[in-house]
Amino acid sequence: MAAADDPTDATRIPADISRPDRLLGPFTARQTALLAAAAVMLYGGWWATRSFMAPLAYAALAAPIAGAVAALALGHREGIGLDRFLLAALAHARTPKRRVHAPEGVPPLPAIVPARWTKAAGPPPTAMRMPHHGITPEGVLDLGNEGSAAMATCSTVNFELRSVAEQQGLTAAFARWLNSLTGPAQLLVRSHRIDLAPLADALQNEAAALPHPALEAAARAHADFLADLAASGNLLGRQILLVAREEPTAYGVVRNAGAGRVIQRLDEAARALAPAEITVTPLDGPHSARLVHAACNPETPSPHVGGSEGDLA
Repeated sequence: MAAADDPTDATRIPADISRPDRLLGPFTARQTALLAAAAVMLYGGWWATRSFMAPLAYAALAAPIAGAVAALALGHREGIGLDRFLLAALAHARTPKRRVHAPEGVPPLPAIVPARWTKAAGPPPTAMRMPHHGITPEGVLDLGNEGSAAMATCSTVNFELRSVAEQQGLTAAFARWLNSLTGPAQLLVRSHRIDLAPLADALQNEAAALPHPALEAAARAHADFLADLAASGNLLGRQILLVAREEPTAYGVVRNAGAGRVIQRLDEAARALAPAEITVTPLDGPHSARLVHAACNPETPSPHVGGSEGDLA
């Protein structure tokens, strides 16, 4: 049995760290506001109709409304409140599905195009509004009024194969980094398709230059294996990203101060996560631009450029 001062109890992480605070009993502030507003409206309706409507008839009329409001306030879907889920669904339904990169706007079709062709083409595309205003050569995303952000890739750690003491050391190092955060940070696990065809072709082309026939045969066999994997079309790569964001600077402060600070925070994360055996590699401007481009085109396969153990799924 573990002793009272066992280091296994040194770090405790809540199961749901993003759970909102409870304001009134088990209800959050949002739930309390929705339920209170519904109660006031239903009571006001009863007060206005009490002179000509029986209480039982009004209760039968108000019961479905009260049930719908209670489900909206207390229900959850995909880990978020049902009201927020419905608002997100409504925003998605109202958002144009065909958007293109056109900062100058989408011009209308020429008048020479027949009306039936225009109708068959469907609604015209709209200009895409990116949440950032540009990417600096250092890889900092200018978010305008939202401040600045920078991204870095993180290596993975095989946690299950470690001993209990090693797991506690890794967890404690990660907890120290979390406690040292001075601004918003996000860990994003991104999955994307991998195209192994270029790697297989490179192995086939370079196999003849190997110094021994056995090495050449092994390289060609491995290239055939990669070609078979690429033909399956189900290869997914996993990429772990660390996104650090800095709030907008106050009036009168140099604008690039936030950009320098967000880069500094990535450097601090790299030093803090090194004891947890996590390698943090900040992304420069071209790599950040390619990552944003890949996020806008998630179905585009990307060539495999290597990675740590467990990056393929």
